[in-house]
This record gives sequence, structure tokens and C-alpha cells, in this order.
Amino acid sequence: MSLVLRLLHALPPEAAHRTTIAALRLGVVVGDRDPPDPVLESRLWGRSFVNPIGLAAGFDKHAEAIDPLLRLGFGCVEIGSVTPRPQEGNPRPRLFRLAEDRGVINRMGFPGQGLDAARSRLAVRPRRGFVGVNVGANKDSTDRAADYVTCSVALAPYADYLVCNVSSPNTPGLRNLQGRTQLADLLKRVQDAIAARPVPLLVKIAPDASDDDLDDIVAVCRELRMDGIIVGNTTLSRPPSLRSPRREEAGGLSGAPLMALSTDVLRRTARRVEQQFPLIGCGGVGSGADAYAKIRAGASLVQVYTAFIYEGPGLPRHLERGLARLLARDGLELSEAVGKDA
Repeated sequence: MSLVLRLLHALPPEAAHRTTIAALRLGVVVGDRDPPDPVLESRLWGRSFVNPIGLAAGFDKHAEAIDPLLRLGFGCVEIGSVTPRPQEGNPRPRLFRLAEDRGVINRMGFPGQGLDAARSRLAVRPRRGFVGVNVGANKDSTDRAADYVTCSVALAPYADYLVCNVSSPNTPGLRNLQGRTQLADLLKRVQDAIAARPVPLLVKIAPDASDDDLDDIVAVCRELRMDGIIVGNTTLSRPPSLRSPRREEAGGLSGAPLMALSTDVLRRTARRVEQQFPLIGCGGVGSGADAYAKIRAGASLVQVYTAFIYEGPGLPRHLERGLARLLARDGLELSEAVGKDA
């Protein structure tokens, strides 16, 4: 670990995160300036990506550092989750490093500056790169589906894709929206609301989904002709292999301990989707081999977050190189590798 990362990890996690965002905005953080490998260029939703490595929602919650993050080498950056009104989220402490396990537990609860702050930043930046907008609901909302509609309508003009996040474990009752009836109602309302300005619409699901859950979720998405599913969010499960003294903290677990579970759920989702729409693989990716495993399990794009905390700004290029080597080893084009093991 570099000296800078050691200094950041000496800070409480949320303070380290704020410091990193500030450094990105000021241009202090720079990544590898090598040009992207054309082998990794991919095409999705009628658009080209320089590579299939994206930054998951949760890092740039308020759309403060999109362009510096893209310059690090990410093929796409997803901001949010954005809620209609600002909210504090859950009480601190609510974010915990599991350094021994290369993991994180969070119970943030969608803290954020709200819709107006995100929209004002998105509205003034030139449209470049590929930027997703992840939307959620306020904790005290009496009509959570309406919150998703409000955010989607307001932010669709600035998004290359929208994500309805119904899988955070840290807002009470939110995962109930993954039920077949509730999910169909929510997604249909959002689809109808953005019909005048359509953008690709995805839903982000939990890695704790059972086979019955997946049957319902995929059936709804196929019926509504959704544009994709992100598999998955953080997990409430705790693998017995965890070593960190923080392993019993309440909240969602992310990082390396999630890789096997999230990839298995991705593969099971891909079998049900049958290539009707693309999948994004998220959860536990920390190497080119991990990214390749997600792609072979059915992901057209891969997202990272927790590994970025531990590896720093060189992570996107490191993943790109590792992925390119593995594709070359197996004599595959990127598109040929998608779903190879599903």
C-alpha cells in the first residue's frame, strides 16, 4: 500500500472518503495516463465504452468528481444514490473497513445532498464519458415509488443510464420493493414517467436473492423490456472466513468476501435472462481475473468500489491490463467472453 493510502486509512473511513473526493476535484489524484486498450472497447445501448470497468454508485454520491474519475480510466461512472430530499442517513459510525478481509461494512442509509444538488452539478458539466445515475427513496417517504419517479424524471436529461436501487439493506423496507408486484409497479411508473425522454433503465438487486426472488425479478424485467439488471448490492450474509474484528457490525458487506456469492447470483440471473438484456456484475471485483469471472458469468459491464478504497487510483488500469491478458490467453473477443460460463 502506498504512503498516501496508508495516510488515508489512518483517518476514519468517512473522513478519508471526503478527503479523496476533495483531492479528485482539485486534480491532486491522477491515474495511469496510458491510452485505453482497444481490445476492451465495448458497445452497449447503442453507445461505445472505452472499457467495461465501471465505478459503482456510492463513491461519488453527489456527482462531485465525475470527470476526474473518468480520467483515472473507468469506462463509466455511476453517481448516487440520489434521493429527492437531502437526508442525513443513519447515525455514525456507519462505515467500517475490514482490512484483513479486503472488505467494508456500511449502514449509511442513503445520506445525501438531495436531488437539486446532484442536478445542478450534472447540468453544468459537458456531456462526455458514460455516466449512470442511481436513484433511491427517502427513508421517511410515504410513497417510495414516487421518489424514484421524481428523481428519474429530473435526472434523465443528464444520464446515460438510470438505475433504480431497490436493494440497499440500510433503508428499512426498501428490499421489499424487489417483490414481484411492488417491483413491477415501481418500474412501470418510472418507464411511463421518462417515456418522453427515454434513457436505458436498469434495476439494482441484492446478492442475497433466492431462486424464487430471481424468478420474479427477471420475469418482471423481461415483461417490461427493461434495459438491464445490476447484480448486486451489498450482502447481509457473513462468510465464516471473515477475520476482521469488525465482521459483526450491522450493515451490508462489500469487497472481496462478496465475490463468490455475487458471481453465483449473476450467473443464475444470466440463465434466466437468456440474453434478452445486458447485465452489470458488481460485488467483490479486485483483479483482472475477478472482472473476467464476472464477464464469463454473464456481465457485459463490471463495477468496482471497495477495491478502489484499498488499491487507489491505479485500480482501473490494473484491471484493464489483467482482463486484456486473460482474453488474449483464451483467444476471445470481449463480446465472445460474455456469458461463456453461464
